[in-house]
This record gives sequence, C-alpha cells and structure tokens, in this order.
Amino acid sequence: MVVQVVNRPERSRFEAEVEGETAFLAYEVRGDTVDMPHTVVPRELERRGIAGELTRTAVAWAREQSLTIEPRCSYVRSWLAKHPEA
Repeated sequence: MVVQVVNRPERSRFEAEVEGETAFLAYEVRGDTVDMPHTVVPRELERRGIAGELTRTAVAWAREQSLTIEPRCSYVRSWLAKHPEA
C-alpha cells in the first residue's frame, strides 16, 4: 500500500488520507525544536503502516530543517528507537 503524506503547516501536522479517512501526526515548532505530541490513525486504518509513513516523513522533514525532535508521542519515540539511522 502506498501512502501519500502531505505536510499541512497551516494545521501543524502531517496528513495521510486513505479511503476517505484522515490520519495525522501533529507537530509544533519552537525555535530549533519540533515537538511531536501525538499521532492519530482511525481504527479502520490501523495496522497498514500509515503511522510509520507519517513518522518517516515528519522525521525526514525535521532533519532537513535541522530541527531537534522532541518525540512526546509514544509511537514516534518507538519508531525512532527502531530506526536510529533516520
């Protein structure tokens, strides 16, 4: 499954629309840090790798912007631990 993730800076989140449902990873930039407090994937879309794609895209964006990531979301923390090269 290919998931297209889009940064919506006006909403401070990365979004993926799948089957008419929207999953997202929220963020807040403060100085040179980006806080990632939560990821939301509708129940009917769970277990399809959508949260991983949201996180992969958000982390890549943060690195490109030279931002330090504050992973308050437990999913983002776990993903970063599993992908230290990211």
